[in-house]
Amino acid sequence: MASRHLSRTIAMQTLYELDFDLSMGHQIDEKGLAAITKRNVDEFGPGLDEKDFIYELVNGVRGHQKEIDSLVAKYAPQWPLEQITVVDRNVLRIGIFELKYSTNVPAKVAINESIELAKTFGGESSGKFVNGVLGAIYKDMLDKGEVKEADKVPSPVEQKTS
Repeated sequence: MASRHLSRTIAMQTLYELDFDLSMGHQIDEKGLAAITKRNVDEFGPGLDEKDFIYELVNGVRGHQKEIDSLVAKYAPQWPLEQITVVDRNVLRIGIFELKYSTNVPAKVAINESIELAKTFGGESSGKFVNGVLGAIYKDMLDKGEVKEADKVPSPVEQKTS
């Protein structure tokens, strides 16, 4: 399994655990989240090169969770957030974080990786659901001219002068 893909998997497992714990009424602060993340990294990713990427995803999702969840509500209005499975909800959160807030992950990579996570860990229709939501968000981003540097392809003139 590629290093970044494994990192996303560990981040999804961490966010899943956090989501579950919070739904059970447990209070998890930043220190608790760091401990959960570290335990998962140690257990599932010993020797992994992309450990910082896991923390970036987990902390990024948590830091932007209100905005991310409002995007899920906007682009999947027929599915209230609490009715979306825990796996799909957290795969979407990672995908939206990478799509909207991560500067170094191209949009198509974020979408494709999220679809793969959904297919691997979610239900039968999870991949299609995640693809539909993230695809709609990406289309609106393009319509608004919100293109990240990671998605910009240099023109042929720029390529020759580089």
